[in-house]
Amino acid sequence: MMHFFQRLGNTTLASFAKLGRSSFFLTHVLSAIPATIIHPRLLINQLYSVGVLSFLIITISGLFVGMVLGLQGFYILSDFGAEETLGIMVAASLVRELGPVVAALLFAGRAGSALTAEIGLMKATEQLSGMEMMAIDPIKRIMAPRFLAGFISMPLLTALFSSIGVMGGHIVGVGILGVDDGSYWSQMQAGLDFQDDIINGVIKSIVFGFAISWISLFEGYDAIPTSEGVSRATTRTVVNSAFTILGLDFILTALMFGDI
Repeated sequence: MMHFFQRLGNTTLASFAKLGRSSFFLTHVLSAIPATIIHPRLLINQLYSVGVLSFLIITISGLFVGMVLGLQGFYILSDFGAEETLGIMVAASLVRELGPVVAALLFAGRAGSALTAEIGLMKATEQLSGMEMMAIDPIKRIMAPRFLAGFISMPLLTALFSSIGVMGGHIVGVGILGVDDGSYWSQMQAGLDFQDDIINGVIKSIVFGFAISWISLFEGYDAIPTSEGVSRATTRTVVNSAFTILGLDFILTALMFGDI
């Protein structure tokens, strides 16, 4: 029993210590962002690596999620004779919840894990130490551009995911199941609120992008400099990002749409 409490205490202390290290790391990264904005070449390269290379998985996933929503939504709404409201159901589901959350999970699995592996390998091969010996700050040179690229890319990829999803719902609902085209779009335009739906979805994507970028870079920077350490850090990035996304989604949804 004493060994259990000892392990529990050690784990708790290690978690708080890691939280402290990650907070200091985030502070240093944020303070280095102005230098990245002034010299945008590194940022542009990372926007391609983090954002553009995630385009394919986001678009294909968004299309199929929208098609599934259109199919399932039609069968549910047809029981109540409300097939004409399919457009608002698909759009609201994507803009409010599925767009930000699923896009963030895909972004963490593709771009977040790649960032952790890249930084971890730099640490394992002593590239970061070599930069410090040459009086080059790796936070400014390596971390800040990647953090800012992830922060910028996430909202754009979420908007792309939701837009493609709406088109996927249109393909199934209008093209296959025979929902009226005008009703699909007019119900969507009339039912979606810019402030409560679109802006809140954008806020979620921004928060998710911030959290994923932070977790991904810190796990790579804090990884044990071995192949096994980098592998475990990459796994932790995906798992911790998923838990963080779902937890933040609940909190943000409660604040935006609930009475909390």
